[in-house]
Amino acid sequence: MNTLDFAKARQLMVQQQVRPWDVLDPRVLEVLSTLPREAFVPEPHRALAYADLELPLGHGEVMMKPVVEGRMLQALALDPGDAVLEIGTGSGWITACLAQLAREVVSVERHADFTAAARARLDALEFGRNVRLDTADVFAWTPGRQFDAICVTGAVERIPPRFLEWLRPGGRLFVIQGREPVMEAVLVRNQDGHPRIESLFETALPYLVGAAPAPTFEL
Repeated sequence: MNTLDFAKARQLMVQQQVRPWDVLDPRVLEVLSTLPREAFVPEPHRALAYADLELPLGHGEVMMKPVVEGRMLQALALDPGDAVLEIGTGSGWITACLAQLAREVVSVERHADFTAAARARLDALEFGRNVRLDTADVFAWTPGRQFDAICVTGAVERIPPRFLEWLRPGGRLFVIQGREPVMEAVLVRNQDGHPRIESLFETALPYLVGAAPAPTFEL
């Protein structure tokens, strides 16, 4: 597939997938319409970069469907001056989107090969000037600061309290929580130190390592 085909596929993705899922924020639509998602998709699956599918990345992780990505970016309602924490860099695609919408992005990823590949992709496209990538287990890592917004690109059974502690007053956290097969995407707002949870939609996603339910055994 050539560049022109990707450009057409990108516009079709926005018009036929993302907009019908009530993603109408003009800044989010502009980012999804212009950033080359195919540049962040592993080569074997590049032809599916704009399909309504999760795409495998390795290590049991996936790129979310474009519609879920669009809803997540819209729910975070990022201002150009915001500082954002991304938990789970993955391919670096969402990192690139966040970098276009916010002032600063810190992204933490447990797999060093993902971090290196994401850094290379971001730098090649000059999307990474306001991005810091850390390789760490997020459950043993501390940012030493708070953020205006946090997006979590893997599911959790329950929202870890440490994530909420990293939100500034008025900050927003997007995360997918619950147990398979039905999980819930939620937006958590930090209101005077008290989390207010808004349910957004049902979906499913692989768990963050360390955030899955404990195994249960039935006799």
